[in-house]
Amino acid sequence: MCSKICSQVRTALSRSTTRLEDLAKLAGVSISTASRALNDSPAVNARTKQAIWKLAREHDYPFRRHMPSGPMGADATLALVVPRPQGREGRLFDPFMLELLAGVSEAARQRGCDLLVSHFSPTSYEDLVSAMTTSRAEGVIFLGQSSLHGAFNRLVQTEARFVVWGAQLPDQAYCCVGSDNIAGGRRATLHLTRLGRKRIVFLGDLDPPEAMQRHRGYLEALGHAGLGVDSDLIVDAHFEVESAEASMDSLIRRGVDFDGVVCASDQIALGAVRALQREKASVPGDVSVIGFDNVPFSRYSRPALTTIAQDTLKAGRLLVSKLIDAGGDAAGRSERVPADLIVRESCGG
Repeated sequence: MCSKICSQVRTALSRSTTRLEDLAKLAGVSISTASRALNDSPAVNARTKQAIWKLAREHDYPFRRHMPSGPMGADATLALVVPRPQGREGRLFDPFMLELLAGVSEAARQRGCDLLVSHFSPTSYEDLVSAMTTSRAEGVIFLGQSSLHGAFNRLVQTEARFVVWGAQLPDQAYCCVGSDNIAGGRRATLHLTRLGRKRIVFLGDLDPPEAMQRHRGYLEALGHAGLGVDSDLIVDAHFEVESAEASMDSLIRRGVDFDGVVCASDQIALGAVRALQREKASVPGDVSVIGFDNVPFSRYSRPALTTIAQDTLKAGRLLVSKLIDAGGDAAGRSERVPADLIVRESCGG
């Protein structure tokens, strides 16, 4: 009986615009339940809502008219989701994340889109599926890969309405926008070698894909300069000022000799500078320090930070356009934004 009804409804859908009654029949629910689901009513369970939203998308039902709209009525709504980094909380108040969020927001505004920032912080493939199926947005931007590279590859086999900010990785099947992290790490390290620095620390957390690639650029630059790799100079630090400060304190107390520091972020660089200055080491006289991100505080710190800039405005435009211009298809090829060296006071040249 159900298959007969579904067949009749599909035939009707091929001849005319999808109606609320059609969705209700396809979902096997009452019209009132379908209406409540489209309006995200708490009276309908999550599984039923997801099924009805999926049917609405598949059959081009204009369910956005049921959603609250902004004062001017947006052309589309995009959702922004931040996966939780490995072993710690994902924080939107991270300075670089705020810069990237601003870039995405500005790009969305220029394209006439609303941007919905989700509270949800996925940690698994199942979480990613939930993030997609519970969102009525036209597309989802994930800010960061965390440890979800394999899960994103799996998700893109059945879902095209997403794009990821992060590193370009081997066997990547999904669309990703990010910086050229390897080139950035290489440029920072080569700059220090040209200044005559020979004992250069890499300070950063090697778990995140972006930091791992920055470390790879560091290693490539050491090889290019004919400098050996010393494991004592590769120092772990999370993307936080306090963590970097503690790691640098430990390195100094161990008596390790160094004259340069390449940091995986500007926050890490600021922590390194604080630790060095507390020990009365001159920056850049004794030790040159380079950060990564070019967040606003980097130019106002003392000394002002030499850093690698990521173009967050361009990144925002790419992330938004990948979703809007795809027309419901796969978001397209991955792209890199340049990682440019910005020379300021902290490296001495």
